[in-house]
Amino acid sequence: MIAYVTVGADDLARAKRFYCAFLPALGYGLTEGAEGLSFALPVPTGPAPTLPDFYVKPTFDGRPASAGNGAMVAFEARTQRQVRTLHAAAIAAGGSDEGQPGFRPDYGPRFYVGYLRDPQGNKIALFSSNPDDPDRDGNPGNRP
Repeated sequence: MIAYVTVGADDLARAKRFYCAFLPALGYGLTEGAEGLSFALPVPTGPAPTLPDFYVKPTFDGRPASAGNGAMVAFEARTQRQVRTLHAAAIAAGGSDEGQPGFRPDYGPRFYVGYLRDPQGNKIALFSSNPDDPDRDGNPGNRP
């Protein structure tokens, strides 16, 4: 089980603007400290967390942060509409488009995903594969 994911950022203010454009809508709370930004999902009383925390931090060695070639972090949204809304919000908050939301035939008939990059260049995916989503069949009439 993955416990947490960390990405580097040279400009924490820009990173905060970007990640706060969509992570709170997915249930993540933000804690800020001298070590950077910590996004975590609420933990129910009793069981251990099942989903990883997400950290945005300055590099430990003090050198410039860089995006990993081939590395990507994916966040699950509840619906395809939420994927579209959050993808647009993240781009408006300083991200760049890396693939508009839509179905990807290679990933199956229910996998709806949008790709983007944060201000540091880290690749992010927002996806939904909810079988109960009324938009899951690709009906464009349900788009906002």
